Amino acid sequence: MPKVTFLPENKTVQATLGESILDLALSNGVSIQHACGGFCACTTCHCEVLEGLEQLEKPDSDELERLEVLDGRTPNSRLGCQAKVRGDVTIRVINCD
Repeated sequence: MPKVTFLPENKTVQATLGESILDLALSNGVSIQHACGGFCACTTCHCEVLEGLEQLEKPDSDELERLEVLDGRTPNSRLGCQAKVRGDVTIRVINCD
């Protein structure tokens, strides 16, 4: 099973293949905002992938559109609600509760 490490909490949890970063964070008590409920309608679940970017499913056009207008975006920015796990990753949650 893939492992996801969330920073700044420094918490590592096991994930199911295809599980979103947002769902994984919420089910494991990791603080992450999600104003739209995970429907790619906002950017509050913004995360930066520090390691393992290739271990997430590629972003779709809706996510890419949201990321284009995101303040503080980096080349490794993803929306937690859209980033689906395929392998081990390390994530920095940008918008903590």
